[in-house]
Amino acid sequence: MNHETGTRIHQTLQHLNSNVLQGKQDALRLAMVAMLSGGHLLIEDLPGLGKTTLALALAGSTGLTLGRVQCTSDLLPSDITGLSVFRREEGQFVFLPGPIFNQIVLVDEINRAMPRTQSALLEAMEERRVTVEGTTHPLPEPFLVIATQNPSEQTGTYPLPESQLDRFLLCTGIGYPSPELEKGIIAGGGIRERLEELPRLLDSQELLTARNEVSQVHLADKVLDYLHRFIVATRSHPSVLTGLSTRAAIGLAQAARAAAYLEGRDYVAPEDVRDLAVACGAHRLLLRPEHEARDRKELIRTILAEIALPLA
Repeated sequence: MNHETGTRIHQTLQHLNSNVLQGKQDALRLAMVAMLSGGHLLIEDLPGLGKTTLALALAGSTGLTLGRVQCTSDLLPSDITGLSVFRREEGQFVFLPGPIFNQIVLVDEINRAMPRTQSALLEAMEERRVTVEGTTHPLPEPFLVIATQNPSEQTGTYPLPESQLDRFLLCTGIGYPSPELEKGIIAGGGIRERLEELPRLLDSQELLTARNEVSQVHLADKVLDYLHRFIVATRSHPSVLTGLSTRAAIGLAQAARAAAYLEGRDYVAPEDVRDLAVACGAHRLLLRPEHEARDRKELIRTILAEIALPLA
């Protein structure tokens, strides 16, 4: 394991936590876990709590290109993927890439887009490519989608289908900062100026190197057994109609490897799996109609409490 690369990633997170994203360390850490796992992050919360700032800070500190999609009800799939236009002077069609052709793509208020437009992201998120008018275009690496979602009770929102939710490795919120921290943020008048001056602390090659090292973090049989027992338990719980899929299990294992890597370990601890289970699993659960109002995060915690952690 390249300890220098891991140290630089850790220092980057510390710098952003201390200077730019105070109070958002959990969401920032999950964003980095998603990046190192090759997954994507969904942030569910109210407007104005720093979801966009998180994406801008992550892009600025890593030097990755950033594309932004502001979702509205009239957004078209081609507004995300791009389209071919005919250039008369050249006598041919030329493909104009959309914002999806960036290394970090911020999809703001994704549940304000129509389902047809939401589905335009499926191929990009799963296969790292986009097909437009029969031609397939590869996407850059590393590639991370950070989507924000407003609460479903807000006007003009469309629920994400299960297939779309399953493409997000992790889902989290940000929440309100503590009173003292919020007063400091208010007094400072925002941080957009600091974002423009943010030093580049990592680059894409270092992130790709780290991603390769994450895939080599050891997952012991006893930890794998613990993870699998949790996955199976979600499928048999009486409140659950559809539990976690094999894709979710693979994602949880890879996210646990990334979490261990960020802690400087070359092995996954059972606690890595437990601590990521809510972020990885709650948004994927499909509950029975009579239990639809139940808190999915609390349900995951209940299931975890019934599964003993393996001994060291």
